[in-house]
Amino acid sequence: MGIFDFVKKGSQELFIARPDEAKGLLVYKHPDPTIPSRAQLTVGQDEIALFYKDGVFVGQVAPGRHTLETQNIPFLDQLVDKFTGGNVFKAEIWFITTREVGGMLFGGRIGDLEDPKSGMAVMTMVHGDFSIKVEDPQKVISFFGQRSWSTDEEFVGWFRNQLLKTIRERIAELMVKQGTPLLTVTSGALTEEIEQVVIEAVKPHLVDYGMRVVRLGNFIVSIKDEDETQLKTLYKDAATIRMAGGMQGYQQFAAGKAMMGAGDGMAKGGGDGGGGNPMLGGAGLGVGLGMAQMFQAQGQAAQQAQSGSSAGAPAGGMALVACGKCGAKVAPGKFCAECGANLAEKKSFCAECGKPMAAGAKFCAECGAKTVG
Repeated sequence: MGIFDFVKKGSQELFIARPDEAKGLLVYKHPDPTIPSRAQLTVGQDEIALFYKDGVFVGQVAPGRHTLETQNIPFLDQLVDKFTGGNVFKAEIWFITTREVGGMLFGGRIGDLEDPKSGMAVMTMVHGDFSIKVEDPQKVISFFGQRSWSTDEEFVGWFRNQLLKTIRERIAELMVKQGTPLLTVTSGALTEEIEQVVIEAVKPHLVDYGMRVVRLGNFIVSIKDEDETQLKTLYKDAATIRMAGGMQGYQQFAAGKAMMGAGDGMAKGGGDGGGGNPMLGGAGLGVGLGMAQMFQAQGQAAQQAQSGSSAGAPAGGMALVACGKCGAKVAPGKFCAECGANLAEKKSFCAECGKPMAAGAKFCAECGAKTVG
């Protein structure tokens, strides 16, 4: 559907109206600036006629059928061609559609957006259609009518660029500032919210030109199928990690996936699917699971060892033992590094005070009690 149509064909002398083939146009310019006095002007119910002389607005005519004479339309006096004795008006007549005009397609790249949930940068696109409506006919003509718009694409393309720029800004803001996951944006769950935000945001860009975007139709934000699949996988992995319990759960989860991958690779024999041998495939899967269990057991043992050493080990990392003879804290071994006593000898204790006694002692060094037996 076209927008501008500077028709280069003659009109009937006494009847001026928008032709049927131009009914769908937003702006239509009558091709002949020479208008006979008392000509009949027909303006549709969904349009308005604007009169210009030398690019300057003179007046407008409302919907209906009108006889063009100064008695009925006073501003026509400014358009009289004096060289014709008042029988001809010189004017440019513009027909402006005042109803909402839809079906204007738009689409393009929003750009690479970083998904806040996964951190993955994804090429994002948008497409749909939109409708526009004239708010101020004079501003429309002042901006568009007096320019040399040679094709419909130049006119619609200007609106499309403004729309795409606004959509790009608002969707980026939705994801970056509000942290909305990309798959939520592309799911269509926020279509109405995004549409209203975009329509409000694009208003300032169009108000000076007398136009307004009324609504967006079939408005879709999309990404490639392979990117969507990868994002879903990342979301699923993230959920598994959270359920497994933070970093420790993540390490176990990653090790498990790696071992499963190793087992699968062994089963396939480097990619040939194990030569079609189901037993080899089963063996490979078993190896993968076994390796995963082995690493898990090693991790648990390491944690237990670390817990035990932290309870009784000094800064050096080695636990000390008490000599049964001299009571010194020494490194473990067969003999005491302080007195040379056998560390493996059985300790004896005082029957009175319970303190340790040196092997062979007849009296307790703490309370003086005599050794029993």
